[in-house]
Amino acid sequence: MKNRWNKWSEVPELNIYLLIILALSLILMLYDRQVGMIALAMTLLLVLYNWHSSRRRNMRWSEYIEGLSKDMNWAAKKAVLSVPLPMLTMEMDGTVIWYNKHMGQLFKGLRLMGENISFYVPELDVKKLAVDEQTHVCRVVWKDRHYDVMYYVTQRGDREDSNKTVLMLYWIDVTDYALLQQNYAAKQPVVGLVYVDNYDEVMASAEEVNRPAIAAEVDKVITEWIASLNSAWCKYERDKYMLVFEHSQLDELERKRFDILDSIREIAISNRLAPTLSIGIGIEGESYAEEMAMARNAIDLALGRGGDQAVIRDREKFYFYGGKNRTVEKTSKVKSRVIAHALRGLMEPASKILIMSHELADFDSIGAAIGIWRGAANVGKKAHIVLDRGNPSIGTLLEEIKQHEEYADMLISSEQALDIVSADALVIVVDIQRASYTECPELLESGAKIVVIDHHRRPPDSIENATLAYLEPYASSTCEMVTEILQYISDKIKVEPLVAKALLAGIMVDTKNFAFKTGVRTFEAASLLRRMGADPTAVRQLFQDDFNTFTARAKAVTQAKIEFPGIAISVCPDELDGSNIIAAQAADTLINIKGIHTSFVLMPVNDEVYISGRSMGDVNVQLILEKLGGGGHLTMAGAQLTGVDINKAKEMLVNAIKEYLKEDSSKK
Repeated sequence: MKNRWNKWSEVPELNIYLLIILALSLILMLYDRQVGMIALAMTLLLVLYNWHSSRRRNMRWSEYIEGLSKDMNWAAKKAVLSVPLPMLTMEMDGTVIWYNKHMGQLFKGLRLMGENISFYVPELDVKKLAVDEQTHVCRVVWKDRHYDVMYYVTQRGDREDSNKTVLMLYWIDVTDYALLQQNYAAKQPVVGLVYVDNYDEVMASAEEVNRPAIAAEVDKVITEWIASLNSAWCKYERDKYMLVFEHSQLDELERKRFDILDSIREIAISNRLAPTLSIGIGIEGESYAEEMAMARNAIDLALGRGGDQAVIRDREKFYFYGGKNRTVEKTSKVKSRVIAHALRGLMEPASKILIMSHELADFDSIGAAIGIWRGAANVGKKAHIVLDRGNPSIGTLLEEIKQHEEYADMLISSEQALDIVSADALVIVVDIQRASYTECPELLESGAKIVVIDHHRRPPDSIENATLAYLEPYASSTCEMVTEILQYISDKIKVEPLVAKALLAGIMVDTKNFAFKTGVRTFEAASLLRRMGADPTAVRQLFQDDFNTFTARAKAVTQAKIEFPGIAISVCPDELDGSNIIAAQAADTLINIKGIHTSFVLMPVNDEVYISGRSMGDVNVQLILEKLGGGGHLTMAGAQLTGVDINKAKEMLVNAIKEYLKEDSSKK
């Protein structure tokens, strides 16, 4: 009915006229029946004529549309068949069902019909093309030519049937444009900084007659390497260089994994200490100034991680090369004295001094915090240590602290710290550099001045807004660094035996009773603490385990498996509180077993998995665990995984070890 009315109303004005005439004819019949009948008959004739004319007009219009449609279909087919571009049609699974002559010439000599296009062009991810509604162009390379492949999803039939859905691909040759892009990218400038990490130490360790020769050889190796990059460069200090070169040279450096790091260590002219380099490179900056800032940030990170490595920074992340050797201890304590004076200058005007370390504080972190607390007291300032929950291993030390009245208000909770912190306060972070791992990250956002003291290698996401940062990866422990600071922070050193014992405990734990990562300054610090009243026997009593802890550690050791030659992996039982310290102790025990030089122990804690890594030095556990978001040192590192179970965590660890071993073997 509706369609009939639509046809009737195709010319609405004419229909209105006919209705008016019909109404007048009916009115006329009231006055003169004969004349009215004639008028009515004529009106019916007009209606019949209009219906016939409309029908004939509609038929002609339909014939015209059908003819036009045929012409359009023919034109579309003609355009598809004669388009001057390689083109093919394929099923949704990638099977080619048709292609034109240009595509045949492109794949000349190959059987294309009925084959899967991914077999010849793996870059074409057919599944991704079928579901990608945003991008309709992808770049592929075929026979050294670059093509932008434009693709469209269409239907073979009239119905929406997924079985009749096909992909049409047009290949546009963009080789000239692609090569221009590559050439432009290769010519982009790269800013680099090169520092000799231990120039003073190398010179001091060499005989005086050999020092000029060593300095000349170091300069020769570096300048020849810089010259090989075809770069513009300058030497602005005796051990510092700046250079600008093209990005194409950076690709070659990455391929060789910055072999200059190895070349510089091979310099040996009767010197007992080999020189090492740190390299910082900034790329993808919008200006030279921005790239220089990136390069400085990269070199600072390289030095903060112990040197002997190259760090590349772009606008989003860092890339690390090298850093697989032990850091070299610096014999000079000038920096410790400078830091101590700077720290005192920050303490004196501060309204509040808050000290915190990482979550689940251990002996090194709590010992360093207590040492800084004592340093603040030496300059006449009251300080507090923020501690919610420490490692169970430090429970004995904390109980001993609570027994002394003078330490009654030393420890406060995070809530208490947030209540008293202010913009003119001083927050001192020890033994950690990641804000998210600290005891109370909110303190770092309070606007207070921040000081960071740590002996770990600097991670990419370290605290960046610190007013003062004292980072020394060569140090055995943070307690060693704090002990040196205490010597210079005030004229009169006042350290109670309990404070000295806490500091010595931190040094002993991180050095495994002076067996690992110890240097001359480590023993000097321990000697100073001994003179201050630290009793090694009393310190050892702090490390005593209960029976359950000992058996849990033994269980973790017995469950270890040799996953790679010399590398053992185990899972710590989670039935005891404080399993993280048990895992660390188990990892220490494993590397004492003959045939094992590296160990990893995993420990599930609620919805997180902690990983402790230990090494005798053959494998850099820090580089491995950095791949999992962790960090530490060459011989001792850790990581914390969130939202994964123990099996997934172990799989991620194994993959990280494989990747590290692959990189290490490719370097050799």
